[in-house]
Amino acid sequence: MKHILTLSAGLLGIGMASPALARDAAQIANPEIAELTSNVGYIFNTLLFLIGGFLVMWMAAGFAMLEAGLVRSKNVSMQCLKNISLYSLAGIMFWVTGYNLMYTDVTSWIGTFGPYSMQAVGTADIGTGYSVASDWFFQMVFCATTASIVSGTVAERVKFWPFMIFVLILTGFLYPITGSWEWGAGWLDQRGFSDFAGSTLVHSVGGWAALAGALIIGPRMGRYVGGRITVMPGSNIPLATLGTFILWLGWFGFNGASQLAMGTISDVSDISKIFVNTNMAAAGGVVTVVILTQLLYKKIDVTMALNGALAGLVSITAEPLTPSIPAAILIGGIGGLIVVVAVPLLDKLKIDDVVGAIPVHLLSGIWGTLIVAWNTQSEVDGVTLSVGAQLGVQAMGVVAIGAFVFTISAIVWTLLKYTIGVRPTEEDERLGLDIAEVGVEAYPEFVKG
Repeated sequence: MKHILTLSAGLLGIGMASPALARDAAQIANPEIAELTSNVGYIFNTLLFLIGGFLVMWMAAGFAMLEAGLVRSKNVSMQCLKNISLYSLAGIMFWVTGYNLMYTDVTSWIGTFGPYSMQAVGTADIGTGYSVASDWFFQMVFCATTASIVSGTVAERVKFWPFMIFVLILTGFLYPITGSWEWGAGWLDQRGFSDFAGSTLVHSVGGWAALAGALIIGPRMGRYVGGRITVMPGSNIPLATLGTFILWLGWFGFNGASQLAMGTISDVSDISKIFVNTNMAAAGGVVTVVILTQLLYKKIDVTMALNGALAGLVSITAEPLTPSIPAAILIGGIGGLIVVVAVPLLDKLKIDDVVGAIPVHLLSGIWGTLIVAWNTQSEVDGVTLSVGAQLGVQAMGVVAIGAFVFTISAIVWTLLKYTIGVRPTEEDERLGLDIAEVGVEAYPEFVKG
């Protein structure tokens, strides 16, 4: 107790001095206070990773509910099974090789192979400023998010095991390799590419993988017949709405914890700004979609409104800190516009995207990455890039990551298609995957169709 009182008195005296003098006094006159400050920073930084991590983990529930609501009744159990399975497999693969590929000894193109290893029980890696285990958890849930994006696009016509093989490759190799190019201080980071929380590194990566799958697997049976588009309504709009709100909530962890530090007043202040901009971008996306669908179709499309929120969130993710509130609303609003334009365009191209993940995650992710140049310019070799140069670097990153992920994904989907097969039989697809593969119907009292 005497030790605590002495320490408290020292802190009080320092608090009455100027900030600079307080810092010097803490470091020179009382080393215990300097140590305490360091420890408090370590604790709060670690808490940020853990809190942000479980919020992003909660997004797995959001994806599951969104997809369960937007697929037909006969395929709901399959979507639930896929989402809990992909989250689990992503966690294992990010431990087996993903984390080290993404963050350990990255030279220019790739990290190192091998499993992640935690610090010993009762010890702490103080030198990093946070628990590395908390960072692993936070980065792992981002990895799982990438796979969830693919699940929604290719829903209702993909068998379980081929899909899980693709998830293994996506989460164990494709995602961490491209992530290392920027977040692992690889070649894109060295050129000034900036993606704060993953408009491209998470969302567009998932979107490119989903697009490759949609093209190679093909549309659902009966979706495009005789030049006409057959509407296939989702099973449960309230459930899809709940999923969207869960994702919206989880995004505060997704973007906010990407500040990566909460040990200072300025960090906490910046996290607060990130929360505000994240929320306002989503709001801008929703309002834009509601107005546009009313004007274009004379009725408001609730599924597009849900995707408008998500598109706004994806759009602001590449830089949620520096924009003003009006800029955040505009950035999110253009994400909503992308949804309204791209959803019918995909149908014209006969690209069957069940939940609209390609407009939301791929196209809005590209938009959000490019618009970073408007608000943020990186410093390379001591020189701040111009807006034009930053835009060029952002575009280079989009193209490089897109080409890599789409090409490898297309190869993997093609190999799966012509080896073990990806699609169920026509009879199983017509009957529904809940009966054909899962054996547990989500709505057994409903008529199939």
